Amino acid sequence: MELVLADTLLGLAQSPDPCALLRAVCGGDGAAPLSVERVETLRFLLQWLEAGGAGGEALRRAAWEVALGRCWPLLRGGGRADDPERRRLVRAACGALRLCARLCGAQLAARLAGEALAALRAEPPGAGLGAEAAVEALVAVAPELQEPALLERVVDAALALVRAGGREAGEEVAAALVAGRLLPALSSNRTALGRVWAGLLPGRGEEGGAAAQRVSRTLLALTALADLLFLGLEGDGGREGPALDARLCGGFWRVVQEGLTDGDGLCRKRARYLLKRAVEVSDQLRTDCTCPPDNGDEPSLFWWSVEKNDKLLQFWENYILIMETLEGNQIHVIKPVLPKLNSLYEYALSEKGCWLFHPSWHMCIYKRMFESENKTLTREGVAQFLEIYETKRLPNSPGFSEFIIGPLMDALSESSLYGRSPGQLIGACPPLGMKLQKFLSTYLTLLPEEERSSFLLKFIQKMTSRHWCAVPILFLSMALACIPSCKALGTEGLHALRDVLQCTMITHQILLRGAAQCFLLQTAMHLTDVEKVSLPEISSFLMSLRPEESLSRGTILWMELCDWLYTHDRCFRKSINCHAEHQERSSLSVYVHTLVEDYLKAPASKTGENCFMPDWFEAKLVATMILLAADVEEMKNKQSKKSNTERVQLKSFLHPLLDVLLKLGTNVYIPTLKTDKSLQLLLKLLQTCLLKQSSPQDDVVLSFLSNSVMTAAESILEFVLRRLTTSELNTVSDLDRCNLYLALLSELVNLCSNAGWKKGPSIWNFISSLINASIQNLQETGNEQEPKLGEQIQKVVSMASLTVVCEIIDQKPELQLKSLHAVETLKGFISSVQLNQVLKKPSYIEEKNRYVYYFLCYSLFEESTSSQGWGKIVASYVHDQWVCLHFILNKYHKFIPLSNDETLELSLLAVQRPIRTLQSALEALTLLPSDQVLPVFRCMKVLVPKLLGSSESLCIDAFDLAWKVISSLSNTQLIFWSNLKAFVQFVFDTEVLAVAASSKGQAYSKIKEIILKLVEMSTARTGVFNTVLSYCCQSWLFPMSDDTGALENPFSNAGNYSELITEACVFGMVFRRDQRLIQDVYAFVENLGDECAANVVTESTNRDDHYVRVCAVKFLCWLDGSNTLHKMFMEDLVIKLLDKDELVSKSRTRYYVNSLQHRIKNRLWQTLLVIFPKLDQNFLTGTLDKIFQAGFGNNQASIKYLIEWIIILILHRYPQCLEKFWNCFCYGEEKLKTSICTFLSVLSHFDIILENTSEKKPILKKALLVVLQWCFNHNFSVRLYALVALKKIWGMCKALCVEEFEALTPVIESSLHQVENMHGAGNARKNWQRIQDHFFFATFHPLKDYSLETIFYTLPRLSELVEDEWIPLCKFTRYTDISLPAAFHWLHSRTELLNLKPSDWSQQDMGSDLVETDNQTEWTDVQKKIIPWKNSSPDLDLELVFQDRAAKLGKSNSRLIVVASLIDKPTNLGGLCRTSEIFGASALVVGSLHYINDKQFQHLSVSAEQWLPLVEVKPSQLVNYLQQKKTEGYTIIGVEQTAKSSDLTEYCFPEKSLLLLGNEHEGIPANLIQHLDVCVEIPQQGIIRSLNVHVSGALLIWEYTRQQLIKQKQLK
Repeated sequence: MELVLADTLLGLAQSPDPCALLRAVCGGDGAAPLSVERVETLRFLLQWLEAGGAGGEALRRAAWEVALGRCWPLLRGGGRADDPERRRLVRAACGALRLCARLCGAQLAARLAGEALAALRAEPPGAGLGAEAAVEALVAVAPELQEPALLERVVDAALALVRAGGREAGEEVAAALVAGRLLPALSSNRTALGRVWAGLLPGRGEEGGAAAQRVSRTLLALTALADLLFLGLEGDGGREGPALDARLCGGFWRVVQEGLTDGDGLCRKRARYLLKRAVEVSDQLRTDCTCPPDNGDEPSLFWWSVEKNDKLLQFWENYILIMETLEGNQIHVIKPVLPKLNSLYEYALSEKGCWLFHPSWHMCIYKRMFESENKTLTREGVAQFLEIYETKRLPNSPGFSEFIIGPLMDALSESSLYGRSPGQLIGACPPLGMKLQKFLSTYLTLLPEEERSSFLLKFIQKMTSRHWCAVPILFLSMALACIPSCKALGTEGLHALRDVLQCTMITHQILLRGAAQCFLLQTAMHLTDVEKVSLPEISSFLMSLRPEESLSRGTILWMELCDWLYTHDRCFRKSINCHAEHQERSSLSVYVHTLVEDYLKAPASKTGENCFMPDWFEAKLVATMILLAADVEEMKNKQSKKSNTERVQLKSFLHPLLDVLLKLGTNVYIPTLKTDKSLQLLLKLLQTCLLKQSSPQDDVVLSFLSNSVMTAAESILEFVLRRLTTSELNTVSDLDRCNLYLALLSELVNLCSNAGWKKGPSIWNFISSLINASIQNLQETGNEQEPKLGEQIQKVVSMASLTVVCEIIDQKPELQLKSLHAVETLKGFISSVQLNQVLKKPSYIEEKNRYVYYFLCYSLFEESTSSQGWGKIVASYVHDQWVCLHFILNKYHKFIPLSNDETLELSLLAVQRPIRTLQSALEALTLLPSDQVLPVFRCMKVLVPKLLGSSESLCIDAFDLAWKVISSLSNTQLIFWSNLKAFVQFVFDTEVLAVAASSKGQAYSKIKEIILKLVEMSTARTGVFNTVLSYCCQSWLFPMSDDTGALENPFSNAGNYSELITEACVFGMVFRRDQRLIQDVYAFVENLGDECAANVVTESTNRDDHYVRVCAVKFLCWLDGSNTLHKMFMEDLVIKLLDKDELVSKSRTRYYVNSLQHRIKNRLWQTLLVIFPKLDQNFLTGTLDKIFQAGFGNNQASIKYLIEWIIILILHRYPQCLEKFWNCFCYGEEKLKTSICTFLSVLSHFDIILENTSEKKPILKKALLVVLQWCFNHNFSVRLYALVALKKIWGMCKALCVEEFEALTPVIESSLHQVENMHGAGNARKNWQRIQDHFFFATFHPLKDYSLETIFYTLPRLSELVEDEWIPLCKFTRYTDISLPAAFHWLHSRTELLNLKPSDWSQQDMGSDLVETDNQTEWTDVQKKIIPWKNSSPDLDLELVFQDRAAKLGKSNSRLIVVASLIDKPTNLGGLCRTSEIFGASALVVGSLHYINDKQFQHLSVSAEQWLPLVEVKPSQLVNYLQQKKTEGYTIIGVEQTAKSSDLTEYCFPEKSLLLLGNEHEGIPANLIQHLDVCVEIPQQGIIRSLNVHVSGALLIWEYTRQQLIKQKQLK
């Protein structure tokens, strides 16, 4: 450009004709397209000509020619819109066009505008010209447009582009350019401004991304038009047309509110800017104004009153302050501002309790908090909203309900919000859960009755609209259940609750989903309007509850449901199918009676042999309603004090069923469907009727049902026997029926056994007949080449029947079935059957069965059917073989030979050949699916102990294959836990462990390898280690008589596999926050006790990680020091634990509090404390050195307390060990610097140590001499500990009246008096008081406080150990697999200790190396600050202008301009001046040159202002300055975080860059952001989200300089 300027100036000197000059710059006629440099020179020349007023008509013609002939074609030229050179060319050309339009007038402007509009209307927009270039051209000529029609067309085109601009990069830039520059340029005309205003504001009803995009562009345009939107601003009076006041437009305020809560920070900034401007204008004008409300009943969105000017100003200033503070996203910054929310409510409500300000403004604040990335801020916002609504009793507003169901519930779906607050006890309801309960109850109470139903329905439906996690849905359900009873929900609400129940089934957290089901049922009972729902709808809802998780008979929830049905009987809406007769009965009884009759009707079309099995849903529904009605009848009888032994209603309910059941044995023509449904109903009745909390004898309903069923038992058994044995079951669908019959058989046997029918001939005959017929069917050999489907199905049925028989014989010894001859036949048959025999798939299927085979289902009786193949049928057949084989092996396990060489008198092949049987078991593991291997594992448990000695390799293969099965399963599968338990029982069988340990061979190594694998698995699958440890501890301590075999003492296994107990003692994970949350919520639900039915009906799994250590501790409590094996085990365990402590200490000498190392060491020393009382003197004396050595380590406070406690107990029990203790004080200071406080703390309990010592005086003298030397230590903490010990020891001396110490009395007394009355500087006296009040010295008693609660709960809590490490005493009592010994009394902490809170004194071991040293005499590597002009002689150069001075110094300036006009702190400006000068910026732009005289500026700039060009541009002039620099080819770069910011590490700076820095407080104002070409943000890793503006500027200046240096090197 410099060369072009030189040529131009030369031409100007030679020819004064401006037209000729323009042609010369343009290169003459027919010249090539202009370069960027020539266009920029052309713009400069036109500007000079316009300012000089030369040329007249000739100049106008020349300008017309330049515009159309030279500049406009440049805009049509090719090139990418995002190319920096192309953008520079377009801007320079448009700058020239603007000047040409000024010279030529409206005619040229109209022509150029017409062509630009034509380009925008083209497809795609801007074809041939580019949308961005077309808009730039319109911006250039807009001020000169005068024709109203043309103005209207331009405005419409601009608005269309704003509204419909696509998401393509070019279209997005063009739309932003229109909003930010074209619309403000057009709006200089009031008529155009009115049209722009009308077209900008969006209509209601827009949703999704398009609406968000439009709001963003609308805010951009409104921000650019801010100076024109408010009536009465300076400069407003010069425009024609009606005045505009945005404050009076509701659409404007809706856009502002949407912007305040937008996800894009830039949109929020623009919205705040507009709000600020509106408030400033209102304060300046001081006139009344009111924005008309959309609804006459609602308050205005914005209003201003002269009378309340100050109050309004205070409200809006607080509001804006809160919204700006929320941008920081840092809770420690935001929390102090949140109380201002209360003042906002005080301003917003009138004395009569009405809204003065529209509540939507408050909702904007909360929505912004709810959508914050910082979950702590979200939690604070939710809690604040719930609490304020409850405490302030805010008046109702329609928007509140929508806000609760929208943003609030979206926020409540985040699980992390429901964590416990610091200091809250484990198992307590989290604060948010309690606030949610109070809020919903309060809100529903204040809500008008006519709105409650609608609100609750939407609230519940919202819970089904997304996949909620278990925790949020639990607490929302609980909050709903706590709403006071009201008639709010009808049929639709009940259906919505049922949908929520379906959502709860997604989670695998059984207890949590069970608790949620309980709360949802309570919600239905409290809120349902019974007059709007029918009993069929109620029963359908109840079927969504799982009886094994929530609604089970006998629970409190069941009784509540019965009471609700009883209370509202005859109030339910009649269903369409309601019968008119029997009106004298209650509606419930009529409904149930009709339900049973309809259920047992069998349609004629369903009586065929091959009909499908009925769905279990209907049977479950009928059975549940029968029992509910029966219990309601019983409740009614109790309240009326009737002893109705007839059970009239229950008898009437059962009559249709019993009528069918009594005919089963004799009437073979009963339809199959009817028999299926009747047996299904009977089975569900028997299963559902069982109570969870009382004995069957106390249940009159169960007794009546049992007696009724007993009358039909003979008929049922006869029918079942016929169906199972006479080839009537011959299709795939009949396998479901087989399962039904066998399940019913088991229930009937249980019923008969409980009813006293123990050994009648009927059950004997039935079992014998079933065994004989099943064996006969299995022994029949048909056509093996082409077997028929019916034959194969019958074999599956027969094997399943034998399986159930074996289980009945095992489980019901009182029936004396073992004496039957058929049972002996059964044993022989099972023993001789070919294991893993598979049934060949039938090659021919009758036509009538083909559809059934391919599409019917083979399912377990209680599950809905699912498609199964022949392979699963075969797997079930093989599974049943192994169940039967386990029956034989378990009965004759004592007779199994140790190898195949031994002979056995019994003629049972499977028992005689155990190796072959085990080989078959391994084969079965490879054949069977994972859910069918359980009986194989059980057989292996019997076989492996017998064969490990003789067939070790085979047994190792069994271990490996079984482990492969276990490790392939997911712990969320129910089969995982049963399979794991079976696996553990055979691998860790006492005999297996003993045999493996005796030989120390491969099996021993393999078992230890499995132990390590299980421990590793337990870190990912909670509960695995619990299963292993519980079984081992029980079998080692309390072996069953059948488990011991030849093993004399199973406890010897504990010594051989002591690493299992060692790992258990230190086991525990560092939980993630989400895992800890689940554990806390589990504890909360468990604390609800029987009030929550889920606690009663769900099985306690003992899978809490704490139970591993609880089991280990209970195991250790059972050990007896007088037992040789126990003694050896404990001593070995202590050595291993101490070695582990040493290893952990060496691996990391410094470790953080609550780190994994800290936790392991803490658990380890807790275990040692438990074992200590059981150890003898000889062993303790030998290990004392290791304990002292541990005390020398750099330990955390909780570990110090444990070590000190153990040392105190040892010295108390064995005072003769004191000599070794005194030696600990004799080491050098280097070793004692981190441990001396530990040993001094021991002396603070010296009275306990000497409690049993007769000769105390010599020991006290020694203690005094030791302690006194530390009382004068240079370290303050050491002196404090020494003085605490001295005070204790001196008190003992005074009590004994020891004369020998009289010489020391003055010294000691003065020392203690001085410390008690010190008045020194700092916190010395406070610290002395704190250490004396600390629990370890003031309250803790080493003997009286020795208990499990102190060791595992109280001490960790007082030591401020993380709550994960607190094991409350209730966990020791809840864990019942192993009980504590009856003689064990050390359970509870003393009340005095238990009630203490953690102290603010933390025990510190400080060494002498931490003392400040002031004796440094040598200084090296010191930075020396140099001020250039300080060391130079005065020179005339200082008088030169900046550029000349820089050139004279040989300084090379860059093309970087740093604009700091928005910065108002002299310190930041001084630092920027220094940085800009150092890195060679071409200029620093400031808001005022007066800053350079400020002392703070000069202190930081160190004369940089003398060497750097400084330019003054006031903030109000920045828009024009930036536009000017754009036309000069500069890229405007802002330092700002926006949705489209470029990462500093990836951005490439153009050579001509202008860096705009924002204000310290609010950054770059919203009205300037649209003038930026690019926003650059600095990547951050920390929590704090903003850098100091000087630091940010320095980083960008250096990055620009670095890139330019690299480019220069590359050019060279």
